[in-house]
Amino acid sequence: MNKFKLYLPALLLCWSAQAQEPAKKWSLEECINYAIEHNIDLKQKVQDQESKKVDLSTSKNSWLPNLNAGVGQNFDFGRSPSKTGVIVDQNSANSSFYLQTSMPVFDGFKISNDIKARKLDLMASTENLNKAKEDLAINVASYFVEALYNKELLTVAELQVALTSEQVTRTDALVKAGKVPMSQLYDIKAQLAKDEVSLTESRNNVNLSLLNLAQMLELERSGQSFDISVPVVEDAIEKYMNSILPPDMVYNNAVAVKPQIKEQEYLLESQKKMLQVAKSGYLPKLDFNASYSNGYYHYSGGNDIVNTPFSDQIKQNERKTIGFSLSIPIFNRFQVRNSVRSNKIAIINRELMMESSKKTLYKEIQQAYFNATAAQEKYKAADKSVLASKEAFGYAEDKYNAGKSTVYEYSEAKTKYSQSLSEQIQAKYNYIFRAKILDFYNGVPIKL
Repeated sequence: MNKFKLYLPALLLCWSAQAQEPAKKWSLEECINYAIEHNIDLKQKVQDQESKKVDLSTSKNSWLPNLNAGVGQNFDFGRSPSKTGVIVDQNSANSSFYLQTSMPVFDGFKISNDIKARKLDLMASTENLNKAKEDLAINVASYFVEALYNKELLTVAELQVALTSEQVTRTDALVKAGKVPMSQLYDIKAQLAKDEVSLTESRNNVNLSLLNLAQMLELERSGQSFDISVPVVEDAIEKYMNSILPPDMVYNNAVAVKPQIKEQEYLLESQKKMLQVAKSGYLPKLDFNASYSNGYYHYSGGNDIVNTPFSDQIKQNERKTIGFSLSIPIFNRFQVRNSVRSNKIAIINRELMMESSKKTLYKEIQQAYFNATAAQEKYKAADKSVLASKEAFGYAEDKYNAGKSTVYEYSEAKTKYSQSLSEQIQAKYNYIFRAKILDFYNGVPIKL
């Protein structure tokens, strides 16, 4: 017990240090990688891909021979067939078994084209999974940028509280010196209370945005311990200038790498192979067949019946067969013709879907480009607004400290300065996000 009392302070200190250990700060890349690994929708896409692999395996195995076995037992009473097939007056029991196999030799290229189609379907499924990963990365990036935005707004709110607190101290000194009335002290304290409310709201917004991001990542425990790292962006315009490329240039790169386009290309080629599968119905089929059968006959109920021993019958009754069967289609109620027609229609629909995907991609790139350029101009204007409002606020602060203006004039200048800072932050992260969207279409991984 004495030793426990001796070590207790050290244990409490250790636990306290662990409790105060700062939370890990997640980068955007870490968030995206974690989301891709744990997202349930992506896991379902992976299972769809596994299903395509099974379909491909089934198609490949169509070349293999099959093997079937069977046994039978028949009883005949009164009149029954003998081994020679003659109907006689006697009871009989017949035991039989067989093995048979068959395999395709030529099937009009049906299996080979079906294998090619299944391979293309698997490739299309892979691109569909890649598209889902890209969409998830964009969503994670949007939540991440929102959290960064709210963090910087929190910094602005903290700055406003600090500035107002400083003015409360100065106003109190001016009141005591008799330079300003007591009402101004009350007014500036009221302003401080408003700023503190705004600070509380900003903290809550940061917590909510981090919670939304954590839930987006499918974190098992998403709470106060989750936090993100804030990248250092000194000059966003200069850093992301190379991302603002003309739509045609971005599209020429995107159409060659974007998974939604490659998926449609693979599905179109797969549909063309399925047309060849349908056309194989016009061609003859050649199969190889082999079988082995045997049986045992036992007779009773008649006169002068002599049953051959089992071992002798097994030797005498065995039958081995090998051969080929050729099936030549002549008339199949137009089923093959209509199947060919349906596949030709499906090819046209696939071509239209691919063209639609390309047009949609180009429209998205155009919108992304104009959104990025507009965000860039807005960010430049916001920078100028911050400089102007900062100078105005500095002038108003000097006048207030000298007792030559009211708290309302000071608060108005400070509010405008705060609004310009908020607009600048919003414009900056909007510009960064829009630039990264263009990078995304250009095949560049999303990084900050």
